[in-house]
Amino acid sequence: MTTPIVKRSNQSGQSKQPERASSLLLASRRFAAWAAEITLVVTSGLIPFGIGVYANSRSDFNRVPLNPVLVVTERAIARPLALPVSYGIRNVAWPTNILWTIALLAPVTLSWWQLYLLAKTGRTIPKRWLKVRVVNEQGKPPGLGAVVIREGVGRWTVPISIAYLLWRYSFAFPNLGLFTFLSLLIIVGEGIGLPSRRGRRALHDQLAGTYTIDATRPLPPSLLANNKQAQSTDGNDEAEEWQEGEELAAAQTNQSPNLWRRIQQNPNLTLFGVGLTSMTAVLATLIGTQVYIQIQQSQRATEKINSDQFLELVKQLAPNSGATIEQRQSTILAIGGLNDPESIKFLADLLASETNPSLLDTIQQALTTVGPQAIPELKKENQSLVSELESMGSTATQERELRQGWLQRNQRTINKILSVYSGKIEGVDLSRTQLGQSGTPGSSFFNLVLDNLDLSGVKFKSANLNQASFKGSRFRDVGEDGRWDTYDDAIADLSQAQLQQANLTDANLSRVLMNRTDLSRATLNRANLSNARLYEAKLNSAQLVGADLRNAVLEKASLTGADLGDAKLNEANLYAARLGRATAIGTQLSFANLTNTDWQGADLSGAYLDRANLRNANLGATRLAGAVLRSAQMENANLQNADLSLADLRGANVAGADFKGAILAPSKQDPADQFVETPDLGSVSAVVEGVDFSLAKNLDPKQVAYICTQGGIHSSCP
Repeated sequence: MTTPIVKRSNQSGQSKQPERASSLLLASRRFAAWAAEITLVVTSGLIPFGIGVYANSRSDFNRVPLNPVLVVTERAIARPLALPVSYGIRNVAWPTNILWTIALLAPVTLSWWQLYLLAKTGRTIPKRWLKVRVVNEQGKPPGLGAVVIREGVGRWTVPISIAYLLWRYSFAFPNLGLFTFLSLLIIVGEGIGLPSRRGRRALHDQLAGTYTIDATRPLPPSLLANNKQAQSTDGNDEAEEWQEGEELAAAQTNQSPNLWRRIQQNPNLTLFGVGLTSMTAVLATLIGTQVYIQIQQSQRATEKINSDQFLELVKQLAPNSGATIEQRQSTILAIGGLNDPESIKFLADLLASETNPSLLDTIQQALTTVGPQAIPELKKENQSLVSELESMGSTATQERELRQGWLQRNQRTINKILSVYSGKIEGVDLSRTQLGQSGTPGSSFFNLVLDNLDLSGVKFKSANLNQASFKGSRFRDVGEDGRWDTYDDAIADLSQAQLQQANLTDANLSRVLMNRTDLSRATLNRANLSNARLYEAKLNSAQLVGADLRNAVLEKASLTGADLGDAKLNEANLYAARLGRATAIGTQLSFANLTNTDWQGADLSGAYLDRANLRNANLGATRLAGAVLRSAQMENANLQNADLSLADLRGANVAGADFKGAILAPSKQDPADQFVETPDLGSVSAVVEGVDFSLAKNLDPKQVAYICTQGGIHSSCP
């Protein structure tokens, strides 16, 4: 046995350089195979996703709600990565829904298929191409369990978890680019491998007990120890080397026994460990049970004391108690100090039944002291009173006036609590609460005033906030992590709320849910509505001068007669929105989705519409003087009787656009008109140089002549 050992040792020394070269070549192929696997998985998702994005930009498809599976997936990804998630209703083109679902399922399916191949054959498709193979210690395919540990735990979970912890609790958070770089760096570092007795191996191989080998060369001796088929097919010299490798493997196994071997060799120690663990668990359970019992007893004792105090205080408010007004006021404040559900409900009911003005003020003060915990009871009382008033009809009666007075007190109390606890009311639910003008004859007169407050995270869904004032108020906060645009941002919900004629000047409504909200005639000048969700919202005759609506979703919204002067709508989504007679002078609409929008009679003078999507848009009778339409998509747009004087159309796609009666160059000024002075004709003409009008519709001879003389392209041009 000594002779083969010496012989192999000599051969090893003589072939040291070729082995290093072979090892380096194998490492390169391993990395290339891994890169190819990742590329296949990523590409399988990116291709349908990209096609889906393109389909979503087209106007040829019906819009449907986003697949719930995609919504759940989006939120699941957004939470750990601190991404701002898209809330609420989100409509996409129907092919996009299918393609994005494929983009989600294809990478998962392909990944599992590659894992299956790796488990059964030791090779994925890229590994087969590059002659790389993964085997276990017996030189056989690793099996599904080992592959899941190798790929799921070792290659991905451990490195990405380390990268995530370093990123999440460092200065880099929430920069997603740095997290991606850090993840790749650790994944590559893990793949390089760690030194071991059997050579350099990656962590995922060591965890799974696998080896990555060159498929073009024979198995190493240590991996052939238990491979009987290989022993029976090779020569005597190789058999001696395999036997030698078997002895080496056995020696290494004896030197470093695994956990199961240790348990077998030390049964007494194992029993002691199991007994100690069991005793510890029993003791911890007993202690935990006693602590829980003590806490429950303390809570019950406190509740009993509060209940006794509450009953004593209520007796002092009885009509026959003989207490003075001052004593009653002190008692009411004392009840508010109890701050338990029973006392809060009593005060809410008392607010609706008391008639003494002094005591009413005291009750409001007591409920304000209770704070946001009083909101649920006040909300119930509010909704109950509204229901009673609706059942009474609009006829003015003494009973109706009484309940209107109660409702008004309720509204003022809620108003006071929201004002006092500004910034501490996240999660307060005021959905379907009446806090504004109802518009019905004889309704109670109350104006909600919440100016310059922090209303982040408050739920106003379907609430009546008509004519309320929110000037300078903030409906969104950074959340616990102290950073904007992350998943935990405290964002208010104003979906389906009534905000007619409300004043939201300078308010921060960024990312706020306002789907189907009625903002008719509301004032939103200089308001921050970036990334806000305004699906099917009503903004008729609203004032949005200087408002920030970048990336906002205004799909199917109604902005008829709205003033959008100097507003920022860059990259906003206004698919199928109605903007008839809207004023959009100097408005920034670059890269905006304006597909199927209706701008009939609107004023877009000086608006920036460069690279905007205006496919099938109705721009009939609009004023586009001085508008920038560079590289805009205007396929099949209606431009009948539109004023395009001084508009810049360079690079625009006008295929199928209807130019009937459109003004490209204004007529010369009437000499008799001495009151209106216009500049030279050339300085106010549309810029059409290089624009292809060959497929445009209803161009008259004058328009064609102008296009040809100004460098445009048309089949009639010489």
